Amino acid sequence: MSTNTQAEGQRSATAARIVWETADKFLRGVVEETEYGDYILPFTVLRRLECLLEPTKADVVRFIEDLVKKDTPAHFIDALVKRRFGLSFYNTSPLSLATIASVDDNVANSVTNYVSGFSHTIADIWTSFEFPRLVKKLDDANTLHQVVRHFSTLDLSAASMSNTAMGDLFEDVMYRAFDKKGKAAGAFYTPRDAIKLMVDVLFASDEDSLAGRNATRSIYDPTAGSGGMLLVAKDHLAELNPDIEVGLFGQELMDSAFALGKADLLIQGGEPDAIRQGDTLLKDEYEGQQFDYVLSNPPFGMDWSKQEKKVKEQSVVTGSRFSHGLPSKSDGQMLFLAHCASKLAPAGTAGQGGRAAVVSNASPLFNSDKGPNAIRQWLFDEDLIDAIISLPTQMFYGTGIATYVWILDTNKEDGRKGKIQLIDASGQWESMRRPMGDKRREMSEANRLAVHEAYKAFEDAAPSISHVMTPEDFMFRDVPVFKQSRLRTEVSDDALAVIAEHKAYTTEHEAVIRGLDGFVWNNLAGAFQQRCKNAGLKASIGLVDAVTKALGVQDDDAELAVDRKGNPVLLDGWKITERVPMSEDLDRHMAREVLPFAEGATWDESKAKEGNEIPFTRIFYVPEEPRPLAEIDADVARLMSELSELFQVVHADA
Repeated sequence: MSTNTQAEGQRSATAARIVWETADKFLRGVVEETEYGDYILPFTVLRRLECLLEPTKADVVRFIEDLVKKDTPAHFIDALVKRRFGLSFYNTSPLSLATIASVDDNVANSVTNYVSGFSHTIADIWTSFEFPRLVKKLDDANTLHQVVRHFSTLDLSAASMSNTAMGDLFEDVMYRAFDKKGKAAGAFYTPRDAIKLMVDVLFASDEDSLAGRNATRSIYDPTAGSGGMLLVAKDHLAELNPDIEVGLFGQELMDSAFALGKADLLIQGGEPDAIRQGDTLLKDEYEGQQFDYVLSNPPFGMDWSKQEKKVKEQSVVTGSRFSHGLPSKSDGQMLFLAHCASKLAPAGTAGQGGRAAVVSNASPLFNSDKGPNAIRQWLFDEDLIDAIISLPTQMFYGTGIATYVWILDTNKEDGRKGKIQLIDASGQWESMRRPMGDKRREMSEANRLAVHEAYKAFEDAAPSISHVMTPEDFMFRDVPVFKQSRLRTEVSDDALAVIAEHKAYTTEHEAVIRGLDGFVWNNLAGAFQQRCKNAGLKASIGLVDAVTKALGVQDDDAELAVDRKGNPVLLDGWKITERVPMSEDLDRHMAREVLPFAEGATWDESKAKEGNEIPFTRIFYVPEEPRPLAEIDADVARLMSELSELFQVVHADA
């Protein structure tokens, strides 16, 4: 890590601590501890916006006053301010937090009037934060003036806090806020190290085209949270090409996350409507649009019962985002995965297509329900899965479980077409000096580089952390396997009693049947028919089958049994299901994996059930070498010796 990066990190950490001091100084006893973040986050956003506007505010106010005198329509004013000053938002109030703090009269009215002076394009930020209610609560408790004065002293200017540092500050404050609430911050904020890894891999395949002149790219996040993914992706593109034009698009349901995300994107040069509010599953706010890049960290295990009616209505429309299958209502992750795939720009004549990075837990890899199977099969058939990366556990704020990143691509490089790369990055982590909830590990720059290099190398060789496979390797047939009986012929009174129930049986058949005792079972049908003929007796096919079935007794030393048509006779009560990859020849698989352990096994391919799974852990499993017996014996001998000495001491004391 560079010295500048370290210094910037220290500044953001210090600023976050100072921001949070508001709670301890002014909110304790006024609001519940779980609500601290509801107050601190809006005032932090307000102060940051104020600091960014301060250098040009006086000129902007005079400029707008002249436009208003000319009866210029409001939407024209927005456009003219942006053209003249490069601002997507502005404030026309003569007030500031400092001027409000300089007096202690009418503070609530002053704050409300000041906030209402912001351009209408960001009015929904304050609505979503419920800012008027917060102001009234603090004013009623006679602490609003202190809070305003505290924030007016914070230097959150661009010169003091870069966008990256400000993003780190928001991450820190958001974690504290949601930790106080007892909610998982991961539901609103994805850790920066995880986003950086996703972005590294997402852009790895496009680095050459991104460096071109007049390059433009669009980035979309359907579960935008507070906008962190969009901003990190934008910054990364700017590093690759400072002249690139980037359009940001997001959708977020939660009020507080939406407000913070919209503000953060505005702060960093985004458009006022870069994030739209709404439930992505109910309504796609960007319906009909597709994008160059899609990033998403959808909620794990989200119940989508509330959205069921609308989702099912969409699913019956051929080619729609949900038409490929529906998962169980208890886990909507694969709905978001399918949605992200549907939002990718198709491959163009110039070769460019869309790429996505989507976080999931392990469930979408192998959930065997009909819907998940169908969605995975669609992704396989369309060759959309470029890579899947397993992340370290304890990487996210709200969960310590195993997580994965799906990399989707509508136009793979030639060498990657028809293939899927699995990368095991579960060991690429460093311990955090200060754990944050369930997040106790982070991926350093070196860790991310190792994954990036593995992706670029596209190798399938031990001890690489990469495996390169085909979709067929994940598609399988569950083939029913039966064991063939070994039968000898044994005549008994019980067997004769069973045969006697057949309508074609007569007492004259008994002598013929008793004479077959000990006969080779495989030849039994023919022998019975011939002996009946010699005795002048009729032997219908039904009676022949009844006799052979009743006289057959399992005998492991006998030959493998076949019926009168030459078909194997299956052993009752013995059946297994063998999972055979589509990429393997069925007979060769059975000869290698089944027959050596189940002699006489047979199978019925016509009854096979097809499915798919991505058994990530099994693919990367490396068995540990057992300890040498000599070493184990030595340990046992040592322990026995120590126990013997202890017994001697006990007996001596007694």
